[in-house]
Amino acid sequence: MSDSHQPYGAPYGEQPPPGYGYGYPPPPRPPRNDGLRTNAIVALVLNLIAIVSCCNFLAIAGAIMAGMGLSKVDTEPENAKSKLVWAWVLFGTGFLVTIGGFLFLGFAGYLDDTD
Repeated sequence: MSDSHQPYGAPYGEQPPPGYGYGYPPPPRPPRNDGLRTNAIVALVLNLIAIVSCCNFLAIAGAIMAGMGLSKVDTEPENAKSKLVWAWVLFGTGFLVTIGGFLFLGFAGYLDDTD
């Protein structure tokens, strides 16, 4: 028999096999790290503001650590958490040093107006 005279199309051997069920399940989705990403963005922004406004030299390292943590949120979340902890520690330490410096200058009389 030739293919042109087949009443139901091509023979079974030339057709692709039929699908079963609903097909393959979708690949698993990576875990959502929105909280970690938000934490990284807030740490980065606050460290950058501290660099500009307070002359906080530790915030430079904190901003670098926050940026590195932000870049690792999706690929290495545990590494990102570690970097964000350091970013917050550097921010807090620099903030306390800055406040302590202003308090020292104020109590020592260096901020008094003596015109």
